[in-house]
Amino acid sequence: MTQIGLFNFEIDTERNLLPKDGTVNYFGKVFSEAEATRFFEILLNTINWKNDEAMIFGKKIVTKRKVAWYGDREFEYTYSKITKKAHLWSPELLLLKKQIEKKSGETFNSCLLNLYHSGEEGMAWHSDAEKDLKKNCAIASVSFGAERKFAFKHKETKETVSLNLEHGSLLIMKGTTQTNWLHRLPPTKRVNGARINLTFRTIVGN
Repeated sequence: MTQIGLFNFEIDTERNLLPKDGTVNYFGKVFSEAEATRFFEILLNTINWKNDEAMIFGKKIVTKRKVAWYGDREFEYTYSKITKKAHLWSPELLLLKKQIEKKSGETFNSCLLNLYHSGEEGMAWHSDAEKDLKKNCAIASVSFGAERKFAFKHKETKETVSLNLEHGSLLIMKGTTQTNWLHRLPPTKRVNGARINLTFRTIVGN
């Protein structure tokens, strides 16, 4: 396993963290500590959070993790056989979207937000390749709150890459990453604090 160290050197935002078959760029902290903490508190208290739902082997599962879906219009988005409808952007989310678009050079029309109350809540191996998503579109992942490990696994070779996502940081996944790699947020008992993750993306076809 390749562990990406993030200390004591200038982060190269052009560096591809994946060895092949996709592109992942880590920008490090793109918000100051004060900005990141302010956004965390605002999002925690103003977003329309709901417990996530998924259909697994025909049974509806409700997670402790909470989610919210926002966009340019009331997009419908289906994953794990559950369809969600987007809320319209809040002022803070629209501001964040514009800042991330400027930083990354990409454009987005929607955002899926996740609220993990502690390290014991995570996300299993998956790829963001639903039919509603624009194929090979960039996905911008913004993290506020507790620092968490994030991992990638190649679908064929099982090769893995991992890094720690910091408070106020930005990660971009693009190209064929979702086609060839899985990713996950592994649970851990070492982290007690909450984390909010925003994944800006592009929805098509509805």
